[in-house]
Parts: sequence; structure tokens; C-alpha cells
Amino acid sequence: MGSSRNSSSSELPGRVAAVLAPEIFPGAYLALGLSGGLDSVTLLSILLGLAPALRFSLRAVHVNHGISPNAARWAEFCSGLCARLEVPLQLETVDIAPHRDLGLEGSARRSRYEAFARVDADFVVLAQHCDDQAETLLLRLLRGAGLRGLAAMSPLRSISGTRARLLRPLLAVSRAEIETHARLHGLEWVEDESNADTSRRRNFLRRDVFPLLERQFPGARATIARAAAHLAEARELLDEMARTDFERCAGTEGVNVADLQHLGVARAKNLLRYWCEAKNIEPLSAARTDELLRQLRESRPDARIGLAVPGWTFLRYRERLYLRRASPALERNLREVWDGGNALPMLSLGGVVKFKPEEGRGLSLAKLRGARVTARLRQGGERLRLDPGRPRRTLKNLFQERGIPPWRRDRLPFIYCGDELVSVPGIGDACEFRATAGEAGLIVTWEPFE
Repeated sequence: MGSSRNSSSSELPGRVAAVLAPEIFPGAYLALGLSGGLDSVTLLSILLGLAPALRFSLRAVHVNHGISPNAARWAEFCSGLCARLEVPLQLETVDIAPHRDLGLEGSARRSRYEAFARVDADFVVLAQHCDDQAETLLLRLLRGAGLRGLAAMSPLRSISGTRARLLRPLLAVSRAEIETHARLHGLEWVEDESNADTSRRRNFLRRDVFPLLERQFPGARATIARAAAHLAEARELLDEMARTDFERCAGTEGVNVADLQHLGVARAKNLLRYWCEAKNIEPLSAARTDELLRQLRESRPDARIGLAVPGWTFLRYRERLYLRRASPALERNLREVWDGGNALPMLSLGGVVKFKPEEGRGLSLAKLRGARVTARLRQGGERLRLDPGRPRRTLKNLFQERGIPPWRRDRLPFIYCGDELVSVPGIGDACEFRATAGEAGLIVTWEPFE
């Protein structure tokens, strides 16, 4: 990635261009994370100079976490800087409270990346550099991180839920080189007063530990950052293995427990971590991964097990393991009235009931017109007759027969005509209400938003 660390700061634009050129495309839309500090201000200046030759559009994004008493001043500085440079600026104010369990720095980081995910861009560009990379690796090593964590920051990665990719073109550049370039070109920036607080672990490493390391091991930052790059290559190999294993173990939904256990402990752990990352979930700790595998190994095939992670839950039903987003409790008396259209949105359930017209199939449109049609939730004890001449069967029995997991049963819409249950998506229609040959019918389906 670019020239050596001994290169003159005058070569910085060329080194950044060498990172950008293979990744971006003509007309690409780049959004720079702009804090107002040395690193991002310098990268803004460099990107602005490269934009005509590399043919990309540039804007800046400033995230206000509301933590520092100087937050408003930093936002004002960024606004003034972008106005002078004629660079569009997007100001994002975030609330870190929902992630308070991650600590101050962790919650700010999570909120910041959530803000970046909302940016309409092809690439979100960040100014993290070689020194940041070395600090990140050492911090994660001291926390006992696995290989995924020790790979530290990737120079290019996707952002979950968006088309944008995250690009870090300064990972091979030292902070000293960035500062030399900035002073050479007369750039101005703001200083974050919290950087002097050595009670914060990253600042302690930066101000107290790394100077000692550099005296005994010259070039320690670059060496440690280079180790992170080697670990990233090893991580890529593990990700490729995890993708292959996941495709083998996964079906339309969830993972086959027997196939997962057949992989062996190390590969099973690798798959579970990969699965969490694909869902943009905080990686499982080693202890929680071990606990999940223990529950799967020791429980009976018909036992229900569960392991919660922030915002999600691992659940087992029969021979499959599911990863399900945590959902708020529902109002059991929920009732939505169908207006006769092709769709009935049910936002609290996270989906929409579809009514597809089809002759001779589904529910009889004529019979549905005999009373008000509503979508409700399961109360318990409901019965449905699917076949003429056969008794009504309990929905509990039908759900078990179809292999529908318990947690999904309570979030399926039940379709009523008046007080008569006439359809349950995924189960079937009451035979008394089915359309006959040549009769206008409606096929009822349930489509979750995700």
C-alpha cells in the first residue's frame, strides 16, 4: 500500500492515490469522515487535490457525539473549512446512550459507524493511520482478542446494510508524516482535549507506552501495524472457510446443528463468528461461543435453548440453530382491518400480508365480502379445517407438523372473516372459504420486511 514510511510528506498525495485508484471508479461518490482533527483535515486536503484526476465527487461528514464541551466548536470549524473549500458537508448528531454498555469510547464508535452507514455514498473514507493501527492491535491483544480482532482495521471493507464500502487510505502512513505534510501546506485543525487524558487506554498507549517501545525497538509502530496486515491475510482465509462451511450447513433459514457439530470445535466457532459478523452483530466472546456450543452438544434434540447477544438471540428448534433479532413484546389484541387492497402492512409485526388475485385458488373473494376481514395475532386454541370431511385441527398441531419455530408462531398474522379463522399464511386456508374452479380467489401470503 504505497511507498515506505521514510518517504517525504510531499509524496503523500501519490501514496493516497495509489490506494484509491484500484478501488474507486469514475464518478464514484466519496464521503470523508471529518472530525476537524489533524488526520481528517489533511486527508480532506489531499482528496480535494486528487478528485479531478481520479474523477470522483467528494463530500464530508461530521459526526457530533455530544460528549465534549467543545463539540459545537468542532462542528463549526468543519462547517467553515468546508465552506471555504466548497466541499459539501453533512452534519450528523448521534445519541450514544443506546450503546452505553460498550463504554464511552465503544458507544461513540458504534454510533459513529451507524451514522456512516446512513451516508449515501459509494465509499466512506476514514483517516486512520499506521499509528492508529498499531494501537488498535496492541489494545485488542491485551483484551485477548482472537484472530479476527487482531487483524485490526481493514483498508477496505463493506458496510452492512448499505452499498457503501469503508476505505482507509492512510494505514501505511505515520502520524508524523501526516503532521509534516499538514504543516508544510499550512493546514489548520482543532485538537481534541481528550487526547491528553491518559486514563483512556488508547491515549495511555500513545503517550506513555509507544515512546518507550520506539526507544528500545525503533519503528515499533510500523512493525506492529505490519503484523496486523499479516493477520488480516490469515483472517481472509478463515472467512473463506467460514463462507464455505456456512453454505454447507445453512438452509433457507438457520444452520443445521448436526452439520455444525460435524465441523469440529474450531471450525464451528469460526462459522458462528462469521455469522454474527454477517448480521453486523458484536462478535461473540470466547466464553459465550463455548457456552453456545456446550448447549448444542448437551441438550436433547427437542430441547429449546437460547443464548442472547445484544439485540439478537440464538435459538434452537429441532435440528436447526437460528439467529433471530430481538423483538419487543406485542399487543396480543392487535387487529388490522383489510381494506380490500393487495397489501395489508403490519408494521408492529415487521411485515406485510399480501393478497394476490388468482382464479380458482386461495380464499373465495365472494365469501370474504360477507363480513369484515381482519388480521389478528394468535391467542391460543385456534382451529382450522384444511380438508373437507376432516375435523378441525389445532394450530399448535399444524405448526408442529410444518416445523414452524415457536417464536415465529406468535408473530404470524391470522386472517379472520368476521369471527371465523379463514387463513394462516404458511399453514393454509379453511376449506369452507376456498375458491372453487372459475371463481375469483385470493392467495394470502406473509412477507416479513427482512
